Amino acid sequence: MKKTLTGEIRISTKGFGYVRLDPELGRDSEAVEIEPNSLNTALPGDLVEIEIDPSSRSDRRSGQVIKIVERKRLEFVGLLEKDGNSFFVVPDDKRVYKDILVADKKTKGVKPGDKVLAKITDWKDSKKDPVGEVMKDIGVAGRHETEMQAIVYERGFDSGFPAEVEKEAKEIKAGAAADFAEEIKLIESEDKEGRRDFRPVLTFTIDPADAKDFDDAISYQELESGQIEVGVHIADPAHYVRPGTKLDREAIKRATSIYLVDRTIPMLPEVLSNDLCSLNPNEDKLTFSAVFTFTSTGSAQATKFELIDEWYGRTIIHSDQRYSYEDAQETLDDKQSKHHGEITALNKLAKHLRRGREDAGSIAFESDEVKFVLDKNGKPLKVIRKERTDTHLLIEDLMLLANRKVAEFVSKIVENKDKHFVYRVHDIPDTDRLKQLADFIEPLGYRLKIDEDGVTQENMNKLLRAVEGTPEEAMIHTAALRTMSKATYSMKNIGHYGLAFKHYAHFTSPIRRYPDIMVHRLLDHYIRGKAPSSKLLEEYHRLAEHATEREVAAQEAERESIRYKQIEYMSERIGQSYDGIISGLSKWGIYVQEQETLSEGMVRLADLSDDFYIFDEKNYAMVGKDSGRRYRLGDQVKIKVVKADLKDKVIDFEFV
Repeated sequence: MKKTLTGEIRISTKGFGYVRLDPELGRDSEAVEIEPNSLNTALPGDLVEIEIDPSSRSDRRSGQVIKIVERKRLEFVGLLEKDGNSFFVVPDDKRVYKDILVADKKTKGVKPGDKVLAKITDWKDSKKDPVGEVMKDIGVAGRHETEMQAIVYERGFDSGFPAEVEKEAKEIKAGAAADFAEEIKLIESEDKEGRRDFRPVLTFTIDPADAKDFDDAISYQELESGQIEVGVHIADPAHYVRPGTKLDREAIKRATSIYLVDRTIPMLPEVLSNDLCSLNPNEDKLTFSAVFTFTSTGSAQATKFELIDEWYGRTIIHSDQRYSYEDAQETLDDKQSKHHGEITALNKLAKHLRRGREDAGSIAFESDEVKFVLDKNGKPLKVIRKERTDTHLLIEDLMLLANRKVAEFVSKIVENKDKHFVYRVHDIPDTDRLKQLADFIEPLGYRLKIDEDGVTQENMNKLLRAVEGTPEEAMIHTAALRTMSKATYSMKNIGHYGLAFKHYAHFTSPIRRYPDIMVHRLLDHYIRGKAPSSKLLEEYHRLAEHATEREVAAQEAERESIRYKQIEYMSERIGQSYDGIISGLSKWGIYVQEQETLSEGMVRLADLSDDFYIFDEKNYAMVGKDSGRRYRLGDQVKIKVVKADLKDKVIDFEFV
């Protein structure tokens, strides 16, 4: 008897489908493989019912799709082309293995050679191509603006807002003055429902130099008792974005802002994100705050802090200064500068918090990032590696403090019950992957202790410290990172493995993340002693899953925009040589990350003429059959650019 299974299908660029046997596992070895001719019109992400072939091997099960239960999406970006009298769209996503036929009247006058957003309207016969229509003309393929917009539409986002949403946002902005006056009355009347007034307290923001929206501000004051009070003040869009409005529904749909190489596509219209809600300097702003009181002891070089009081609630602030990270670092470095003392004190506190997190087992997988300098047409002129200074870490540590303490505060109120709060969670690594890692590093002289619950943060950190500064560091660091689960939003708190926090939530970026708005709303309920309804909690359970999915899509868009510019940059440097690190291995070739621009390309096995190479998956290596020469994950290599194809989005290297 043939066994059936329902699950989400993944499709490779080679046209093979994979349906996981266990939804909690993401490994191909734990999946049923579907050959291209057995997909039965399934598309990436579809929920499908499959039939497992009982004669297939237990270590490599195969099957076929017998039913499409639910389509994930039907709209795809691609190039409109014409063959004779027929129009068709060639999808950008190579996992979409069929072109989309479009009738002449369904092209909406778009010319061949343009990128379009097309929708599949009919596809029941897998032996035929799907039929569809053009939904939007994105522009001439290859142009900067077209390609950036294509990335956005391909991930299911929209660069603009519906007119009715913009209208609602402008109406909120227009009515804000009267609303603000009412808030001030409450504050001045010392009404218990009013906001706590932080306007007299020194407050400033520290953000990237090109930031346009400011989610968070920091206040600092020394109390008469000698203690210090640090406020983490967060923009309060939940005050303006009310449930059930068009604005709220659009924010839910987007769930996040998107950051491409040359632009931000905000979750909220700019009249809110860059103006009304943004904590701009020299303006009174409504905020939601976490305020902490510390005592300090010890020497100037090793100050210790003790948290003795915490407070959460709605506030009003006035930012006295807008710092870029670079400006703040100059202030920190210059003893004569204005606010040097306050930023120095905050930096000492941040370092204390960081040490505490590291002692608790927080795992630091640092990754380098690049930024492009573009000309007016979007052409990449220069690539800059982003630098993390003390002031970057200062803000990061204070935001982590606020996020953690907010989650702890609510968890005590709800007595750690599930489905009462939106947490940011990070699961323990997959055991099978950990065992593979342990087997891989053992011949290299390293050990990773695995118990029945997996690997503790302490043991993972022991490994990372052991390889620090060794030739194997990059290789083992990359292999260890690949064992990690992905952080998600959930109403079930399982803690955050990577940060070593038992409780963690996203509270600090509500202008750009919808889960933070949900956290603000729920926190407000609990502060006022009013439990949220079961209906609201059930809705937030669904929205947490949606926000996770949209976050992944936004990250893919960001990476794709960087990738496009890396390829474009390399396309004018054919023949040039660079230093690289082997970043991945497959049966097709060796992936290498070039170290100046962090561009990743492939050295194809077919182009390695000195030997016949075999992929040793277990040991993360490519091994020459005759010579025994090994190319391993993390090895430093010298490569030359031989191809950079913007259409296929690939870079080819060869070893020098």
